[in-house]
Amino acid sequence: METAEAEYETGDFMTREDVLGIQAAKLAGLGARLAGSAVWRDHFRKAGLHPQDLADRQALSALPPLEKADVRAHYPFPFLTVPVEDVVRFCATSGTTGLPVLFGFTRRDWERTVVKQLSRIFRTVGIAPGDLVYQGYGYGMWIGGTSMDQALHAYGAVNFPIGPGRGELVIQWLRDHRYTATTMSPLWLMTLISLAEKAGIDPKRDWHLRRGLFGGQSVSASYRREMESLMPAGFMAHNIYGTTEAGGPILAVSCEHSHEADEMHLINDDSVMTEVLDPVTLRPVQPGEVGEIVITTLEKEASPVVRWRTRDLVRLSDHPYDCPCGRSGFPLIGRIVGRSDDMLKVRGVMVYPSQIEDVITGIEGTVKEAWQIYVAKGDSHLDSVEVAIERASSCGKSDAEIAREAQTKLKARLGLSCKVVCHGEGVLPRYESKAVRVVARGDGVEGGQTS
Repeated sequence: METAEAEYETGDFMTREDVLGIQAAKLAGLGARLAGSAVWRDHFRKAGLHPQDLADRQALSALPPLEKADVRAHYPFPFLTVPVEDVVRFCATSGTTGLPVLFGFTRRDWERTVVKQLSRIFRTVGIAPGDLVYQGYGYGMWIGGTSMDQALHAYGAVNFPIGPGRGELVIQWLRDHRYTATTMSPLWLMTLISLAEKAGIDPKRDWHLRRGLFGGQSVSASYRREMESLMPAGFMAHNIYGTTEAGGPILAVSCEHSHEADEMHLINDDSVMTEVLDPVTLRPVQPGEVGEIVITTLEKEASPVVRWRTRDLVRLSDHPYDCPCGRSGFPLIGRIVGRSDDMLKVRGVMVYPSQIEDVITGIEGTVKEAWQIYVAKGDSHLDSVEVAIERASSCGKSDAEIAREAQTKLKARLGLSCKVVCHGEGVLPRYESKAVRVVARGDGVEGGQTS
């Protein structure tokens, strides 16, 4: 493990040319492995290609991306390239729109590749061996908590694998155990802060956290800054991003410099090749443009993916290779701004949920983690949307005042008039990990104060 760790550490500051060279070599190796799979040969044949054509990088762009329908067609073990008995564990997608799909890991995938990828993330954000880590991602078939456990052990951190929940206990342990780092959903941290304040615990004074890895839900920069303001001095809330199909929460993370700009490095682009493509044309976007993350797992032995459409939308940085940290080999992207299947076209204007979140979290008196967008069921082109928010119980404004302010600021930001409904605190759903923000009419909370 020490040799593998040293090998990966030397790659943290590679040039972009170095990374491209590694990608080319690993693409050729991936093609050779996939050539032994009848399922993968058939997939490539549909595009007039053979897996070994990946030895020429240009062949990748000719291959249609993998869609959910492709993996569901091979349920329950899509595109598995090793015998089932060689899989040491499976992880599953959330299954929010159908049966969960299982993705396997060989021993090398789980004990070496995931460990190397997450170790690079730990180094990037300043988590060190010996740090006491409250691991707050979920367990079971979800990959978040289990992969963190595996990597923290190998990295030499002291892991407290509590997961989400048991908040009344966690707020005391954060004080008494003096955890220095954490991994969890940002929504769960805000819940813990609220619980602590009600219990007479001051996170800023009584907790000792200095670093956090926050994933499962993308939040705005203003939301993140509010979290940091309530925590001990110097605490830094780093965005982290990944997917089950990629092999874990390993795709992107912010560094000390990109954190303030609300950007992340595609920090393992040498082992999971990431394209940022226009969701309609599937052509690479230019710096400053929004595109969809499409991934190819270059090292994964079991359940690899080639050009998997994550549906997650990001903005490619204006200067993807110019971070002062020196990690020029790993491009910079913004936080997740939405999903290509969640984009709302309202009277011809494209609206992203993240734009609405930016407005809500910037309004004094709103509950930052509680908001939803309601749309008419089945409509792809909308005449209007309704935004539901909450007024904090400590706020001196009325529901009507909050709603009017939100409506005015949403119109200024989007150029559209939105119906705004303001509820009292505690009405809208809370989420420990991934939040559901766009809800078809009839599935959400009705009523409340409307502006």
